[in-house]
Amino acid sequence: MGEMLYEGKVKQVWSTDDPDILEFRFTNQISVFDQIIPSLIPRKGESLNRTTAHWFKLVEEAGICKTHLIEVNGADRCLVRKVTIIKEPGAIPRDMEWVFVPLEVIVRHYLSGSAWRRFQRGELSAEALGVSPDCEYGVKLQKPFVEVTTKFEQFDRNIDRAEGLAISNITDEEYDAIVAAALAVDEIIEKEAGKNGLIHVDGKKEFALGSNREIVLVDTFGTLDEDRWWDAEAYANGECIELSKEFVRSHYIDIGHQTALQAARDAGADEPPIPALPQSVIDDTAALYASMYERLTSQSF
Repeated sequence: MGEMLYEGKVKQVWSTDDPDILEFRFTNQISVFDQIIPSLIPRKGESLNRTTAHWFKLVEEAGICKTHLIEVNGADRCLVRKVTIIKEPGAIPRDMEWVFVPLEVIVRHYLSGSAWRRFQRGELSAEALGVSPDCEYGVKLQKPFVEVTTKFEQFDRNIDRAEGLAISNITDEEYDAIVAAALAVDEIIEKEAGKNGLIHVDGKKEFALGSNREIVLVDTFGTLDEDRWWDAEAYANGECIELSKEFVRSHYIDIGHQTALQAARDAGADEPPIPALPQSVIDDTAALYASMYERLTSQSF
């Protein structure tokens, strides 16, 4: 029997009888604004597990890079190859294998979310994004826009290439290989999602360096939790309909919780506890995770 080594917002990490293998157990918890909601979404964990496993299979079949997935051993569980995590910036040895790269790679295909807000504030230029200065929300970018953020700070922070290399202590060639892998994975995701009328707006990915420092795709990706999706038909008609947990965020914005939470954080005060979700929102969220699994994978849930 293993023991739980770590519990995050969406999954638990358990040890196994093999010291090189871990078990991921995906929960039905859901979080927004870095707070875990005291409501469970039926089969959400299963949706995340099966969706990610689907993408891992396609990535390996395409020969893009290795992945850490060994097998799916339950509807909401999978076995993965263990990677060492070193959180101290710059401390990863250049010859170390099966080590986590402490960076998050974000690839954006449309101007939305935080990138749109930064663009409006003048923090991202039209030239950098490849858009016109007077463009509207949701415009498709001429080419994918890649950003890298920190991983082990209190809040993820966008960093440039030089700082990314310093924090991870990887080589220029390894950095380029990671970015290339992220872009190639998104090509697969875009193609598959497009079969069922979905637009892949943006998403994040994490990597490790495995045997012989080969690039290894790790953790979860291509789900409603890590990526943003729009309905293609609605987009063609000028609407950006979010197919993610965005409407859960909207619920808490509408009831004033997000405003109160931000005020408390700005003041350094205790955060107000996040209220439970109404049953109607729970039901709608569960239905969304189920339907999106089917649209992303073309398989029955």
